[in-house]
Amino acid sequence: MNKFEGMRYQAKSFQWSVKEGVGTLIFDRPTKKNPISIEVYLELTSLFQKLADSIDVKAVVINGAGGNFCSGGDVHETIGPLIEMRKRQDIAGVLAFSKMTGSLVKAMRHCPQPIISAVDGICVGAGAIVAMASDIRYGTPRTKTAFLFVRVGVSGADMGVCSILPRIIGSGRAAELLYSGRMMSAEEGERWGFYSRLIEPEEVLAQAQAFALTLASGPTFAHAITKASLHQEWSMDIDAAIDAEAQVQTLCMLTSDFERAYRAFVDKTPVVFEGN
Repeated sequence: MNKFEGMRYQAKSFQWSVKEGVGTLIFDRPTKKNPISIEVYLELTSLFQKLADSIDVKAVVINGAGGNFCSGGDVHETIGPLIEMRKRQDIAGVLAFSKMTGSLVKAMRHCPQPIISAVDGICVGAGAIVAMASDIRYGTPRTKTAFLFVRVGVSGADMGVCSILPRIIGSGRAAELLYSGRMMSAEEGERWGFYSRLIEPEEVLAQAQAFALTLASGPTFAHAITKASLHQEWSMDIDAAIDAEAQVQTLCMLTSDFERAYRAFVDKTPVVFEGN
């Protein structure tokens, strides 16, 4: 099991800290509005893969430094090398890059911890994908979100967005954003369900962390089951989903947390979950 000794994980390309079971990840290149380089992709993917075995991180919050969330792929550090690959007709290299970026979304969706993105300011390109791949998103009145791949001459189909985004905001709205590459305003994002809430910029991180703390204090085994079921049932019909949920709910009813909740109700005392 990965305890992230000392409650710290030494990340090179972003800030990472853990407090009371909540891991906070902060993109930290504010002068460039927190772009994602190849190094960031690889380190983020590694972190979320390691979280699958963590025993002390029970929920994750993602935020950006300097009043912006993330400006997407770094033009010089990601797009530049891709142009050089194109000149060499290095199809294998371009495909490897595309698969590498998609691996980040896979790692986020498969790690058992709920992920909350606290999004302020610019949230575009790969940054918008990171927010989309999170389980919950909070925005601010000045948040601007765009899946702007078409603006650089590639399709809107990137890192699973054509599968995930329509399930969040609806097919027609997703199609408009992906074909146009335009900015989705904060108000649209909240109205369409991309953002659960809009919070003032100075409070969005703290409120996301507070909600994450309530999740970290809850039945974390059950939360992991909920997350896995939300992901896996996309490809199931209703009957299969009902049968699958009967099986996983049986597992939850066999946990000590289930009995703890019952005893606390009977004894009229606060329940203390332990995640087992």
